[in-house]
Amino acid sequence: MSHDATVQAASDSDGGSPVFVLLLCFFLIMGAIQVVRPQLLWKANSRLQRGWVRNPEATEPTRKGYTMNRVVGVIFLGFVIWMLVQQF
Repeated sequence: MSHDATVQAASDSDGGSPVFVLLLCFFLIMGAIQVVRPQLLWKANSRLQRGWVRNPEATEPTRKGYTMNRVVGVIFLGFVIWMLVQQF
């Protein structure tokens, strides 16, 4: 295969990588969890605080904090969905 044919074949591809699409799907799931149940993400990440925070349970967000997490999650989901649509 000549160099010109290789360059032409590479430029004809749609640019979508299956690994990138899988990564976006993972982000989509994480964003959905952030919108639906942000407490699950806090519980999973609170274990990382042990050792350098005296009382990790005291750092749990308030109701307003969880609402802000949901708002950020909706924006994040919109961005991830937009990126997935751009892949196809």
